[in-house]
Amino acid sequence: MRLFSARASTPSAAERVRSILAAAHSMTVVSDGLHSELRRLDGAGAMGHFHLHAPCQGGRGQEAGRVPVRLELTDIAPTSVRDRLRARVTVAGLLAAPYDPESTKGTCMEFGQAVLEDAEGRAYVTLEALEAAEPDPVATSEAGMLTHLVDHHAELVPLLLRLVRPLPGGGVLRVLPVRMDRYGLTLRLEYAHGHHDVRLPFSTPLTHVDQAGPRIHALAATARRLSHTRHLLT
Repeated sequence: MRLFSARASTPSAAERVRSILAAAHSMTVVSDGLHSELRRLDGAGAMGHFHLHAPCQGGRGQEAGRVPVRLELTDIAPTSVRDRLRARVTVAGLLAAPYDPESTKGTCMEFGQAVLEDAEGRAYVTLEALEAAEPDPVATSEAGMLTHLVDHHAELVPLLLRLVRPLPGGGVLRVLPVRMDRYGLTLRLEYAHGHHDVRLPFSTPLTHVDQAGPRIHALAATARRLSHTRHLLT
């Protein structure tokens, strides 16, 4: 019977950046001293509006006339946890012409760097790593699935907590799912002062969003078997 610790397989920084870009509903574009808020990205994510390409060859002289631009995105937990900010992503680069927030066409952006900032610190992602990474299969559906879990299957959340090793000590006020990706489900344990996240890895990484529901039910089944075993031993 598999039990789970707080350390388990997690997405790479490049995978997380790619997934946040794909699932974004809004972002801030900073260019030429102006801040433009793009909301309701029509399901296309950030990369439906900006097309990243490698830096032009030929040295710094090629940068003449190009306009610096910065894309700023935040990754917010869809459930009502205490601290909902999960990460910030910044993608910086150059444009061939001033940014036009009213344009309906995609904008080509010469990639400079991508930075992921979260509770673990700061990670820099190259264009090569970003292009090699695939968006997480649950990225665009995660919010709906986690809120569905809380609203319609709330009894499963404390059940899943029985899988965590070491067992949480006393003082846990509330437990909520805070993240799901191809590798597993993350629960947030809230205390009077602060919180702690624990990951429950899936048996194998997901390859399609339709596998998410069965994986969660498999975790719940393991937790029930554990509870039954404890009952027989007492």
